[in-house]
Amino acid sequence: MSTATNTNQHYDLDPDIFGAFLDPLRKYSSGLYADPTGTDPADTLENAQIRKLRYVADRLGLEAGSRILDVGCGWGSLILFMAAELDCTAVGISPAPRQHDYIASEARRRGVSARVRTVVGHFEDTPLNEGPFDAISMLGSIVHMPDADAVCRKARTLLRRGGRLYISESCFRNDAMRSRFGERDGSQFVRDAIFGWGDMRPLSTLIRSVEDAGFSVIAVDDLTAHYRRTIDDWITNVDAHADEIDATSPGMAASLRRYLQVANAGWGYTTKHYSLTCVNAR
Repeated sequence: MSTATNTNQHYDLDPDIFGAFLDPLRKYSSGLYADPTGTDPADTLENAQIRKLRYVADRLGLEAGSRILDVGCGWGSLILFMAAELDCTAVGISPAPRQHDYIASEARRRGVSARVRTVVGHFEDTPLNEGPFDAISMLGSIVHMPDADAVCRKARTLLRRGGRLYISESCFRNDAMRSRFGERDGSQFVRDAIFGWGDMRPLSTLIRSVEDAGFSVIAVDDLTAHYRRTIDDWITNVDAHADEIDATSPGMAASLRRYLQVANAGWGYTTKHYSLTCVNAR
């Protein structure tokens, strides 16, 4: 089994597992809270995820009629939102077959089937002949792709001139932290037992990849505190729905909880979470 195929072991789990601990849109990446350190009861996970989608739309300059490609589209939160809220034409690509069935069903339910399409496959080696796109998003997906340089080069070939690339990703703080903590028990558990494969590259490595591909970086934002709060809310949901999760997959609640606790333990010390906004300027 290839490293790329290995990642299917997590993202192709039963959809009901994700429905039990994610927000109603099933967005599986950091939210954006009004105050990630606050206690306002209105600052919910659901509201934070909607705020994050609007933030991504703003960073990408999306408007009615924009054409967007979401790489690693997950359960379709971004492409369904952009199609329904902004009247965009949205294409998603993911190697996990169960996600595509769910997205198609949701697109029909929301009345946006004509503006939403998904492709089953790995971005690196799947032909995409619908470009050029106005925007490409990668929310927590490049971590599962072994050749970041090739991914960024391909993304640029699919973007129109002036089109934007948005990447949000968890990173080791630097190469020293990557070397020191990348092979510890917790890191190995998350990488191998949960995801099958992943590489949290330092921010400097991601920036080099996008710049070497020909992009210009126009914004870098630190969202670490927001991801910590997101995972806190996910853990709360796992605990609240543990019986439901285990009824679908015995022992999964404990496995999810350990993975989320390991992820949250490193924020600010060994790991950070950033968003990069890049433009295909030439």
